[in-house]
Amino acid sequence: MRIRVFAVAAFIGVFGAPIAAQAQNGVTTGAARANTVVTESDGIGADRRPAFQEYVIRQQVPKFTVPDRIAVGNVLPDAGITYYDVPQTYASTTYRYTVVNGQTVLVDPSTRRIVQVVD
Repeated sequence: MRIRVFAVAAFIGVFGAPIAAQAQNGVTTGAARANTVVTESDGIGADRRPAFQEYVIRQQVPKFTVPDRIAVGNVLPDAGITYYDVPQTYASTTYRYTVVNGQTVLVDPSTRRIVQVVD
């Protein structure tokens, strides 16, 4: 699996386009772009997304607006956006969440790079 991740990272470095990261069992489990690979175990799993979205709505977190399109791999501005911890009920992750342009996203707090758009 480790070789496969390196191959995905090398492919992305050459082509820079989003691609699917494929697990050994052949099931697509995440997305890759700009040397970031997020799998269901890193982000919010498909089965937990509806409950997580309801949680975010209940929290009434401020919604931010940026001029860019929201997509995995994009980097959010370094000021003016607040990030929140993801409760372990929904995922055990070091990523944070916020709401930008009406979409809930997971962000790597060290780079501000979007790693998952939670739909």
